[in-house]
Amino acid sequence: MNTSRPSLAELISFATVAAHKSFRKAADELRVSPSTLSHTIRAVETRLGVRLLHRTTRSVALTEAGQGLLSRVQPLIKEVDAALADIDNYRSRPSGTVRINSNLIGGRILLGLAVPRFLDRYPEMHLDLVTEGRLVDIVKEGFDAGIRLAESVPQDMVVVAFGGTSRFVAVAAPAYLRKHGDPKSPLDLLHHACIRYRMRNGNIYRWEFERRGNSMDVDVHGALTLDEDRLMIDAAIQGLGIAFVPEQAASEAIASRKLTVVLDDWCPHFPGLCLYYPGHRQVPAGLRAFVEVLKEVAPLTKRQR
Repeated sequence: MNTSRPSLAELISFATVAAHKSFRKAADELRVSPSTLSHTIRAVETRLGVRLLHRTTRSVALTEAGQGLLSRVQPLIKEVDAALADIDNYRSRPSGTVRINSNLIGGRILLGLAVPRFLDRYPEMHLDLVTEGRLVDIVKEGFDAGIRLAESVPQDMVVVAFGGTSRFVAVAAPAYLRKHGDPKSPLDLLHHACIRYRMRNGNIYRWEFERRGNSMDVDVHGALTLDEDRLMIDAAIQGLGIAFVPEQAASEAIASRKLTVVLDDWCPHFPGLCLYYPGHRQVPAGLRAFVEVLKEVAPLTKRQR
């Protein structure tokens, strides 16, 4: 056997680094230390006698030789993953735990249709659904999949859309609007009490509007700043100001007329929620089963909206 030939594990390590363009992110996925992964790649390059990756303190890029190797081995790695996945089909039923990180809205939609059907069909499966609200690196934090708005999903992920389109809406209590009037344009919000949103990085969110191709960001003012959609909705219901929240989260309050949508034509729809998971590693049987169920109910979640 040719000892200079890289092993399958080493080729997978190389392909993972190439996919992420980062030793740290690839190491998180492979569950090894960055230094171990770097040593593995250097050992492969030494045995092959050619550099596969350009490395700097800030970036990783493929060399011409590395690009050529990746284009040849990537389809083979996918074939191996597919073959191993086919082996799972010989098991009677998938078992184990599927861990999914989601926001509260996504969790509610999943609980409405997908989760009951999944647990009924696969009684040996356990679903761990975490709705902590913050955006996380699902690979680094040990999740099988995540739920985000489509526009926020990393590019190297497989995406399964569900729940139809989404949008953010500006809402206020009828009593507040009777007292202060309806804003007619986004700039009118500068003269209203607005319930501001603090993002996870500590920055205050600038409200984003668009109409007929014209976009506008407004740095609103207000005496109240919150960091959770449900609290913002409750504050708006109490007449404390105008809130800018996901329409799905405020749907019950809007339907019961506790809140009124303002600037409706400035609040366009955009691609909504999706489940996502890494596309360059073997998909666990349990997650594959959940994805199949989600695809079955996705049209139903859109009709429910």
